[in-house]
Amino acid sequence: MRTFGALIWRDVLLGMRASGGAALSASFFALIVVLMPFGLGPEVTVLKAAAPGMFWVAALLATLLGLERVLQPDAEDGTLDLLRLSSLPLELVVVAKIAAHWLTSGFIISLIAPLLAPFLSLEGDAVWILALSLFLGTPGLSAIGAAAAALGTSVQRGGMVLAILVLPLNIPFLIFGSSAVATAQLNENPTQALIFLTACSLLALVVGPIAAAAALRLNED
Repeated sequence: MRTFGALIWRDVLLGMRASGGAALSASFFALIVVLMPFGLGPEVTVLKAAAPGMFWVAALLATLLGLERVLQPDAEDGTLDLLRLSSLPLELVVVAKIAAHWLTSGFIISLIAPLLAPFLSLEGDAVWILALSLFLGTPGLSAIGAAAAALGTSVQRGGMVLAILVLPLNIPFLIFGSSAVATAQLNENPTQALIFLTACSLLALVVGPIAAAAALRLNED
């Protein structure tokens, strides 16, 4: 477990320092939210109606930004070959990569989302449901993205292309995440949407590392 923790810590540090790391993901997310009122207009009702979907679309796109750094740099400099030879199973290596990516993207987005809520006239309980939905759903986005990044390790700069190809797999997160926030806006109980969102995230966290490890072994062959 010491190797597992060290790998997470290493990737978090690299993600914080990299030009396409945490700062870029958070800035991109904030920029979409801040600019959206200029496109939708100042009507409060329009902003409130668009807020749940726009926050989740911004989060989904922001998490895609750093996917190439999940596995591609290690594949290029030989670190991935050393990790294959370590005592840590390849599936756990991928889990560590997913955790590091989430900590430098989804987790930060979950923290700053409530601060940006007023820009889209989001208020009350919906603000905290937004943060909770992002906290529950973004790990699944990172897991799906890691599987795509693993498929792209054999293609130069192909991680983003493959991430776009698996974008349909992220649609359930978008539906249930925005539905939870929209339900909270109506002062109704968002528990059902949050349960479905959590289920999607857990499923992705189980299947994603297995699929990514299989893709890495396939690329090795």
